[in-house]
Amino acid sequence: MHFRMDWRSVTFDWNCARAFLVTAEEGSLSAAARALGMAQPTLGRQVTALEQELGVALFERVGRGLALTPSGLELVEHVRAMGEAASRVSLTASGQSQSIEGTICITATEVYAAFVLPPIVETLRRSAPGITIEIVASNAVSDLRRREADIAIRHGRPTDQDLIAKRLPDDAAQLYATPAYLDRIGNPRSLAAFSRADFIGFDQNQPLLDGLNAKGFSLTAGNFPVLTASHLVHWALVKQGVGVGVMPLRVGDAEPSVTRALPDMDPMEIPVWLVAHRELNTSRRVRLVFDLLAEALTAPPPGAKTR
Repeated sequence: MHFRMDWRSVTFDWNCARAFLVTAEEGSLSAAARALGMAQPTLGRQVTALEQELGVALFERVGRGLALTPSGLELVEHVRAMGEAASRVSLTASGQSQSIEGTICITATEVYAAFVLPPIVETLRRSAPGITIEIVASNAVSDLRRREADIAIRHGRPTDQDLIAKRLPDDAAQLYATPAYLDRIGNPRSLAAFSRADFIGFDQNQPLLDGLNAKGFSLTAGNFPVLTASHLVHWALVKQGVGVGVMPLRVGDAEPSVTRALPDMDPMEIPVWLVAHRELNTSRRVRLVFDLLAEALTAPPPGAKTR
């Protein structure tokens, strides 16, 4: 039986519904106004108008932000579905619903952006030349909810329940150094022998120090005379022979100027998550890039030595 819509019961303005949805997603009127490119008082009036039309309070103030009331929670998913439908209508009307064009912003760590993404981007450029790709190389976590990027490659479990995350196979890292540096410190073959080695550290170095000691090393802060926040600088220092550094196998094993510092050591596991906002479910462009990244990051890196 076909359901017949009673259009007389639908009286509220879509602009007000959109104002409500964006405010719910952004968490404050000021952030929502910035996202929509409109004045905050105008947006506030639209939200208030929707509350008056529906006869319910949609938000309550929590600190400097806004939180959905129980009534707001009930409504937000319905309004989100309306927003997705409106987006599809707009795309269809402009003839873009089946074309894969537009910009995709991918964020990843410096190492992944510099060494892992380029061959993937080359494949993407051949398969979808209409997509413009922006790469944000940052070791900080970008906020996908605020559209700082469309897709992120992360090495920690995402905590935002509003994002879509796919766990990929773990990557693995090893310790590397130049043969000349290893020769200079006597070509150590045991964990204990590395107690006199210099390591290249990071600005937040305690996790690396703790992780190596958990593997059986006996290192102190004194073993890290050079620290850097940049993973690319870290790698350049290793290749220069300054000390021992850590790098994913797919990068380290492909670099002819270095060798594994302790070949028999079990690799350090690196979790890999592919994360996107919920546009993944409605945008063919985002889905195409997300799936290509997932496939490429799941496959073994070409040319890497076995563990």
